[in-house]
Amino acid sequence: MRERSGCGTLGPGGPRRPPSPRNCPLRADQTMGTQKPRILPWLVSQLDGGQLEGVAWLDESRRRFRIPWKHGLRQDAQQEDFGIFQAWAEASGAYIPGKDKPDLPTWKRNFRSALNRKEVLRLAEDRSKDPHDPHKIYEFVTSGVGDFPELDTSPNTSARCSTSDTQEDILEELLSNIALVPIPSEGPLNMAVAPEHTPQLLLSPNLDIPAPFPSLETPENPLKRLLVPEEEWEFEVTAFYRGRQVFQQTVFCPQGLRLVGSEAGDRTLPGQPITLPDPGTFLTDKGVVGFVRRVLSSLGGGLALWRAGQRLWAQRRGHCRTFWAVGDELLPDSGHGHDGEVPKDKEGGVFDLRPFVADMIAFIEGSGRSPRYTLWFCVGELWPQDQPWIKKLVMVKVVPTCLRALLEMARAGGASSLENTVDLHISNSHPLSLTSDQYKAYLQDLVEDMDF
Repeated sequence: MRERSGCGTLGPGGPRRPPSPRNCPLRADQTMGTQKPRILPWLVSQLDGGQLEGVAWLDESRRRFRIPWKHGLRQDAQQEDFGIFQAWAEASGAYIPGKDKPDLPTWKRNFRSALNRKEVLRLAEDRSKDPHDPHKIYEFVTSGVGDFPELDTSPNTSARCSTSDTQEDILEELLSNIALVPIPSEGPLNMAVAPEHTPQLLLSPNLDIPAPFPSLETPENPLKRLLVPEEEWEFEVTAFYRGRQVFQQTVFCPQGLRLVGSEAGDRTLPGQPITLPDPGTFLTDKGVVGFVRRVLSSLGGGLALWRAGQRLWAQRRGHCRTFWAVGDELLPDSGHGHDGEVPKDKEGGVFDLRPFVADMIAFIEGSGRSPRYTLWFCVGELWPQDQPWIKKLVMVKVVPTCLRALLEMARAGGASSLENTVDLHISNSHPLSLTSDQYKAYLQDLVEDMDF
């Protein structure tokens, strides 16, 4: 059932509407009369106005409200579904219709980030996956809207900012002209979360120059490096012959990897070749050894696996049919069957990071099982449907170690507020020290970035 509210402008003391938010200059190409509003008073005015589709209060106390949150790629997506994001982009000066190019993903991300930085606000329910009415429900953690400070709206200062706003503008202008060089750290990175509120600048007595103040920029989400094309994921490759582990290697592969059965394979093909060992060293049954060698010789150009964006892709370049499934790290789930067959001479998707991260968030919240990230390949035979996988001639397990690290971080954090350290296991990565709340917030930000 779709949640709507007819609460309008009712508050605890009856009908009331907050004054229009006061604004401050934002961009260099704007005049002094064009000002940037504060997100909370501006949002309250939109909720009270009721002009944006789906943006509404959900209770008479004006504490809970809903925001439409439809996926940008849905076929039924309409412009009005994203009205609140565009409205904030225009109000904040980030988008000027007719001058700037529309950028819906950035509007949505900026709006979400602005709300996430507010201590008085929290995400109460995430219903963005609802097939009929995708939306999110936020609520004020204090007793209501009236508890957060509203901006000065005296009529004599309509073209000016408050003192604190002016200080922030001065700082913003100063910082824009300074090239800041990060200080190298010898220890693990401590990814501190940006303060939820905007601290006030300290002015020296009788001076118009603000005292030193820390940067107001929100720290970059370190987990987004998982999506950077230049970053190399690390893969742990393990091979089994008749259930016996015969090979394991951990590699960084800039162009992916290729499982091959001979070192004399085609070196001109992309991807780092990973040569599976000869079975004669490990198996005593000569008949089985012969069958395994036939499978390996049929790999030809190899079984290729590589990353592109948020997905992993596979392709076979030989005659050896291969079936794959995502399972547990200890063993494949042969009960439900394979997830697909690796296509020949064309790419096929075998893993998507976005549902993994979404499942990770649900796991942290206690509403889902541990997400799976291990790729299993059955080479040269049909998938071991309802039979022991250890009977198969060649099974290969590939673990993106960055995904294992993400899950280990979630398990280590639990309900603890203490910092835990995670290494993403990607090229040039550094250990990150995060609390469980920081980690969850970064995961939510990451999955939103993969919305479009």
